[in-house]
Amino acid sequence: MIQNPIVFTFFLVFTGAAVLATAALAARQSLLVAYIGLGILFGPWGLGLVADARLVSESAQVGIMFLLFLLGLDLTPQDLARSLRRTTLVTLGSALLLLIIGGTIGLLAGFTPLESLILGGALGFSSTIIGLKLLPTTVLHHQRMGEVIISILLLQDLLAIALLLLLQGAGAGATPWIKIALLMLTLPGLAIFAGLTARYVLIPLIRRYDTFREYIFLIAIGWCLGMAQLGGVLGLSHEIGAFIAGVAMASSPIALYIAESLRPLRDFFLVLFFFGVGVQFNLAMAPDVLVPALFLATAALLLKPAIFRLLLVRTGEPSARAWEIGFRLGQMSEFSLLIAALALTTGSLSARAAYTLQLATILTFLVSSYLVVLRFPTPIGISDALRRD
Repeated sequence: MIQNPIVFTFFLVFTGAAVLATAALAARQSLLVAYIGLGILFGPWGLGLVADARLVSESAQVGIMFLLFLLGLDLTPQDLARSLRRTTLVTLGSALLLLIIGGTIGLLAGFTPLESLILGGALGFSSTIIGLKLLPTTVLHHQRMGEVIISILLLQDLLAIALLLLLQGAGAGATPWIKIALLMLTLPGLAIFAGLTARYVLIPLIRRYDTFREYIFLIAIGWCLGMAQLGGVLGLSHEIGAFIAGVAMASSPIALYIAESLRPLRDFFLVLFFFGVGVQFNLAMAPDVLVPALFLATAALLLKPAIFRLLLVRTGEPSARAWEIGFRLGQMSEFSLLIAALALTTGSLSARAAYTLQLATILTFLVSSYLVVLRFPTPIGISDALRRD
């Protein structure tokens, strides 16, 4: 008899991940593929060893918050503002083109116009986790490529939140345009609050007690999670709140130490995230949605790099850098999984459309991460030449 299901679940996740990661490295495969595959194997529709996917999924969200907090620590407010101005056209242009492409695929696959619009909207978002997890921190975050990728993903997250609000409004029988307008006003207010608090409260406290490493560690975690919670309460996402918390402290000399201290904690929760992606997928639905999911995933993998490359070159980026950014953003997003779940709940998507979106997202996670690891520098590169962090 299993006495503690939480301990047993964590045993399956990390012991299984260690075994599959060893096999993946020996076969020169991406570790992310191993984590997702492990989740599918142990999930409710695999061997059934992990019956409650919610425990893993909710725990994994903390990893996303830490990841974005650490990314924010690498971007000063001035760098972020400059990048956002230059990438707005790229983000909106790519979202519009992919909306048309995804919507067309949905209509051809027999989905309703509303379902096709949702599929097209979801196609326009890239994965914050994969895009940034595979970005070498010490090599690219402080350079132009890191700034461009982070700013595009941040704007995409805002668009995704707006789409989620629209779907929630559809389920409630009202369109929440007022909520979306308030969202645009809330974001700068939260940023100003974070900047003032960091400057006049947190940084003076850290300077006063900088000899106590445990205190700095606690301050950093408390600040990250506190801002994440505040972001969620204000209608933004927890992830955006955590990112703003990091940016607010980026100018502090202690930012690099905090980033190094929290990196192992981030990786712990990110293993849970990718495991949770695999756990949540219903294998029984795969035969019914495989064909439309393949078309949607193929469109993302083939067309997104080309679209990003075209738009980035038009804004002045070198062709080689634009291609690499396009490939790094060439998958669908974890927001697509949230959109599928919410739209299914509100009745905006049928079960077939929702699982098509989920399967397409997982397929792009697998293939895109594999392509990036094989071709570009990453922290989990399978060759010494490409392994950088």
